[in-house]
Amino acid sequence: MGPSAIRYAGLDNRLRQLGCTVRDCGNVEIPVRDTLPEEGGIRFLPAVVQACVAVYEAGESALQRGDLPLYLGGDHSIALGTVSASTLHGQCGLLWIDAHSDFNTPETSPSGNLHGMPLAALTGRGAAEMVDLVRPGRKLDDRDIMIIGARSLDSQERETLRSSDVGVYTMREIDERGIAQVAREALERLNHCERIHLSLDMDCLDPAEAPGVGTPVPGGITYREAHLLMEIIAESEKLFSLDVVEVNPILDNRNRTAQLSIELVASAMGKSIL
Repeated sequence: MGPSAIRYAGLDNRLRQLGCTVRDCGNVEIPVRDTLPEEGGIRFLPAVVQACVAVYEAGESALQRGDLPLYLGGDHSIALGTVSASTLHGQCGLLWIDAHSDFNTPETSPSGNLHGMPLAALTGRGAAEMVDLVRPGRKLDDRDIMIIGARSLDSQERETLRSSDVGVYTMREIDERGIAQVAREALERLNHCERIHLSLDMDCLDPAEAPGVGTPVPGGITYREAHLLMEIIAESEKLFSLDVVEVNPILDNRNRTAQLSIELVASAMGKSIL
């Protein structure tokens, strides 16, 4: 229901106000929840792979047309498909804006939730079905990834990140150094990449700003910090593709989180105050 909530909040109109030509390609077909195993977790793997392949194919078609694909979720597992499309034809840096690193594998995850594993799989870690989605092996090198806003990591996930070359900016670093310095440094560390994929999980924000997410974590990015981050990304002129995930209208307050997601997308696409 996340994509529908974002559409209902007026995404098309906001993008057209920025001068964009908008092509809504509709929803990818995914299995109905009631037809899937009740236990969830790793039992969802075939369904998640099926959905991510469909997302990949939609993204690749958009890129072949020369469009900038904007993907709406759903949970963060769709990044397996979105990032795989963005990295198909060359190196692409990844800005992962999220309260979580999603760097678990089936062996390290306490919950078994697949939406906590896509970033690890994109780097070649985890279940073969996820790692080898659409083409064998990793889709990103560790040094092509910058995580911003992390504040909820599982213990083994933390150790895997520490032993990797992934760049991680926690909320403490944002508190101490400010979002502007963190954003510019993250982009500088991706300077070797000509293109950037932005993966925006709405739970990066504090739940007071974005209540309609599945896994809220207190102490997140503020409204203005989020806009400034998006504005700095827009100024880099490297934005190649983006996804917006974790909007859950059942948990939201009058579609507030979906509306905020549109405002942040507009800032990432170049909207400015003056």
